[in-house]
Amino acid sequence: MTRLGDNSAPLDSRREPAPVELLAWTPFSTVAALAGAVALALWLGSASAVTVSPRLPTERPLAASGAGKRPANPGKLVFGPGRPMKAEGSWPQFRGPDRTGIAPVTEKLARQWPQGGPPVLWSVSMGDGYAGAAIHKGSVYVIDYDAARQEDAIRRLSLADGAEIWRYTYTSHVKRNHGMSRTVPTVTDRLVVTIGPLCQVVCLDAISGELLWKKDLVEEFGAQVPPWYAGQCPLVDKERVILAPGGNPLLIALEGSTGESLWQTPNPGGWAMTHCSVTAVEWEGVRQFVYSATKGAVGVDAVSGRLLWKTTGWQVPVAAVASPVWLGAGRILFSGGYGVGSALFQLRAGAAGLEAVETLRMKPSVLGATQHTPIFYNGHIYAIIPSGELVCLAPDGSRLWGSGAKARFELGPFLIADGMILALDGAKGALRMIEATPDAFRLVAEAKVLDGHEAWAPMALADGRLIVRDLTRMVCLWVGRGERP
Repeated sequence: MTRLGDNSAPLDSRREPAPVELLAWTPFSTVAALAGAVALALWLGSASAVTVSPRLPTERPLAASGAGKRPANPGKLVFGPGRPMKAEGSWPQFRGPDRTGIAPVTEKLARQWPQGGPPVLWSVSMGDGYAGAAIHKGSVYVIDYDAARQEDAIRRLSLADGAEIWRYTYTSHVKRNHGMSRTVPTVTDRLVVTIGPLCQVVCLDAISGELLWKKDLVEEFGAQVPPWYAGQCPLVDKERVILAPGGNPLLIALEGSTGESLWQTPNPGGWAMTHCSVTAVEWEGVRQFVYSATKGAVGVDAVSGRLLWKTTGWQVPVAAVASPVWLGAGRILFSGGYGVGSALFQLRAGAAGLEAVETLRMKPSVLGATQHTPIFYNGHIYAIIPSGELVCLAPDGSRLWGSGAKARFELGPFLIADGMILALDGAKGALRMIEATPDAFRLVAEAKVLDGHEAWAPMALADGRLIVRDLTRMVCLWVGRGERP
């Protein structure tokens, strides 16, 4: 374990750098896969301009290289000059604090942007990929890939200026196949958990970066690396790490601090891992984890891992990416791309126990999700459908509005905060702010914020700062109320 520029300094366990406090900070500022690209290998951490080589299409997924080789780097921690910002806001995982894609009510947005768009607070270079950031208490966490060293890199950056606080690296032999990294870390006050492209799970101390434990889902649980590499984002629920290897066990729960196995859900049908992430729901007083695997969807008991229900009625043959969406009252929405569309299932008591019954099927032109999970907000469904159009639907599938040809978003991400939708055009890098209302499509503001080459990564928002990225660069924008910091 070393420091940047100092190869002899030892790690001071749980050493927390002094936070950066921004002088202009005021209370008003508090408040994770497909299609493709090939880019030039980048030196991680550089803030200089990047030169991108011509990107060629890959007709089919490529197998990871280097299988069976002894890792050149089993794990290394390196410190940088960054310091965490003094802040309490949090977007600690995929799709935000409660995995719904909705920011806390304390997050307030400016209703208009300067002529040049939201102010850029900082930007950093990234290795090829679509991995989104997590934000927690003044730090930004992201899993990156260093192609030159063939290493996954878990990076902790300062939310204030993007300076690197530390990075933890380990060898991972990955070929370019529509980027490399594409998952979002999950962060708590104590832990940061990541899943790398080859299904290597790493748990670090969130403050010091010290390794707590790691698991190889392929070697230990018989998982199969999905086409285009792992897209599942880990879930930390009540101090337990919930994962879906889709190998010998279908789902597993690990003790957060030690990685010790707590339960495993049997997988006799051999349902494999997809790019979906696990969704936690409460139904009739029972907490359960819902997951969409290759051959169907399941719900398992959160306490024991016991299978509560399963259905083969929902499958996405090419690539299942969007996570299950809980609509309340026992309703679960599943969405997919590649001509699959969406389906609504109702949980109910059956003769053999709990069952999931399909009640509605929607065509892709009505509701499909190739990449980003729909958001259920104030009783309505918001989604970017395969055509790239942003739509609003009632729970019965009736269309209330669409953005039309005037506003397309390709495979870009979106989230909801302060009554507004922030949606990024994945092809052109344009950020749009739209009213989150079923009444009509109302564009509030628009600005180009990225170069626009495959800006597909999930966004993160905390303390008025919006983290966006394209294939090779991550940018922090000021979208909060009040003067820029």
